[in-house]
Amino acid sequence: MYRSQEGARVTDLKLFRLDAASGDVELRGSTVALEVELQRRVEASMEAMLGIRFLASEYPTGPWHRGRIDTLGLDENGAPVVVEYKKTVDSGVLSQASSYLSWLCSARHEFEALVRERLGAEAAKEIDWRNARAVCIAGDFSRHDRVAVYDNRRRIDLVRYRVFDDGLLSLMLVESSPASAGPGPAPQRNRGTAGADDGLRAAPTSVPECLRDLYGELDEALTAWGEVEVVRLRHYIAYRRMVNRASVLFRPSHGIILVYLSLDPDTVVLEEGFTRDMRGIGHIGTGALEVRISSAADLGKAGPLIRRAFEAA
Repeated sequence: MYRSQEGARVTDLKLFRLDAASGDVELRGSTVALEVELQRRVEASMEAMLGIRFLASEYPTGPWHRGRIDTLGLDENGAPVVVEYKKTVDSGVLSQASSYLSWLCSARHEFEALVRERLGAEAAKEIDWRNARAVCIAGDFSRHDRVAVYDNRRRIDLVRYRVFDDGLLSLMLVESSPASAGPGPAPQRNRGTAGADDGLRAAPTSVPECLRDLYGELDEALTAWGEVEVVRLRHYIAYRRMVNRASVLFRPSHGIILVYLSLDPDTVVLEEGFTRDMRGIGHIGTGALEVRISSAADLGKAGPLIRRAFEAA
């Protein structure tokens, strides 16, 4: 779940336009006239907005579930995702999301075939069924839904949207169920191409004893920038603000923690042995800039890069 250092959730967003005559003017957000307007807009840019690769719209769930999933996708960590849109508040959003997740987990072969068709065989091999989730995007959520989501055994994210003048759209994660990874075979991740670091292919997300203190300091640095969600995956730990901003892997035999940041390497002065441009180089996790941390001094140097990666979210 997204939490600040004090534990408070962000539940509102205010947007202002600078006016030369009268100073800052607050822009009043509203909801869309039709749900399909919101759906089409998110689907057109959902990888940038949500870190989810688009697969299909209005996907039928068959005679038992008797529905159509608004959007099917695969997120940047390889997890299957169903996305549902509601124009305003809908008290049935949680039950609908749970029903569609139930269908998703019962239709693995069908989903895998869809991923293979749309994204390729490699993406289909990397599907992480343990972390299948639903994203509900709505104008708002009832208090009952926001409380009940924590008792849900499946991962469900509640995202509130607002539209503003000049084509502006805001998305804010307001609640997320803390469901643990579900049952199922672990994905065999191998995003490698030529130049991938083979020594990281089986990197665990459990923190090695020799790196525990250093990781504790790194974790504080990565979660110091407001609402940050920490997701422990099989091969890496993801730090997210709606999408991944950092991926953390461990190399205990070398006493190194690798951090992959969602930051343009062209904006960084690269330092051999400390930072590396990973574009075109296969690696586990997400992020174009690699930062190698083996000491407190390295962590200190990494601080400004971490700040930039999270401020860009």
